[in-house]
Amino acid sequence: MAAPPARARADYDYLIKLLLIGDSGVGKSCLLLRFSDGSFTTSFITTIGIDFKIRTIELDGKRIYRGAMGILLVYDVTDESSFNNIRNWIRNIEQHASDNVNKILVGNKADMDESKRAVPTSKGQALADEYGIKFFETSAKTNLNVEQVFFSIAKDIKQRLSDTDSKAEPSTIKINQPESGAATGQLAQKSACCGS
Repeated sequence: MAAPPARARADYDYLIKLLLIGDSGVGKSCLLLRFSDGSFTTSFITTIGIDFKIRTIELDGKRIYRGAMGILLVYDVTDESSFNNIRNWIRNIEQHASDNVNKILVGNKADMDESKRAVPTSKGQALADEYGIKFFETSAKTNLNVEQVFFSIAKDIKQRLSDTDSKAEPSTIKINQPESGAATGQLAQKSACCGS
């Protein structure tokens, strides 16, 4: 059997696995469908188990697609109990996810009439500030901030990965030794002027 072509791996630089969590009916599948396929449907039935989508994006010239993880905590701005349950979801993450997982708070259904809104934007922002995470209000229906949420968490994960990579790979600096003793004396004199 022939090996897969080497090019198959070169289609991306990072594979980022994101998890959308929150109460039932807050619009997690709609956000996922809007971002991955650019579509929206009102005829969703409750997702049982796991829905899985892939979208390859380009960020700072790198194709994003490597084992990292981020979590979108989603609530419905018209459903206060879904917002109140975010604290339970965060506790769950703290118990079961790795410490350095990137998190982002998402208030979905922001397109709804203000008379139906149960959670003010300021309340969502205050909760995000309390946990030190970013906050967005979105609408899967109108596509409000959907791209921004996914690109923001992808950028944060990419930054964390490159910070981790640079710490994990100690760089070796080779200094060519001068050949004569006189040159060594000159080098010592030059470095003394820098206050060492």
